[in-house]
Amino acid sequence: MIIPIASDHAGYKAKEKVKKMLEELGHMPVDFGTHSEESVDYPDYAIQVTEKVDKGEHEKGILVCGSGQGMCMTANKYGNVRAALAYDQDSARLTRQHNNSNILCLPGRQLTDDQLQQIVATWLETEFDGGRHERRVNKIKDLTKNN
Repeated sequence: MIIPIASDHAGYKAKEKVKKMLEELGHMPVDFGTHSEESVDYPDYAIQVTEKVDKGEHEKGILVCGSGQGMCMTANKYGNVRAALAYDQDSARLTRQHNNSNILCLPGRQLTDDQLQQIVATWLETEFDGGRHERRVNKIKDLTKNN
């Protein structure tokens, strides 16, 4: 799977690690920046990945910043996006099973390499459960249609 990925300066190091992890898992990361630890504005990078997922060009994307929150808040402004902050394997699994998240947001400054590996692999491997969760996800979609 082609997976667009981006970070701000605070998530740069973690993003570089995640790119390698994606390749090891058989995916192709497409890097939308940033390309250094020089200070940048995270929305500028979140938008690039989010628009690809929102328009259906890519099924999933990954965003990384220091806390993961700024990227997540930005991504969730788009109607077809369900961005989720994952900080451990359980949160990664549940956000796919119950919420059908399509953008993974990571707190780059807070996770070890092992934690990053576990979270990314779990998120990518977990399927959406559907059922009663589908009804709830559709209610979220309806919010963006009405606003």
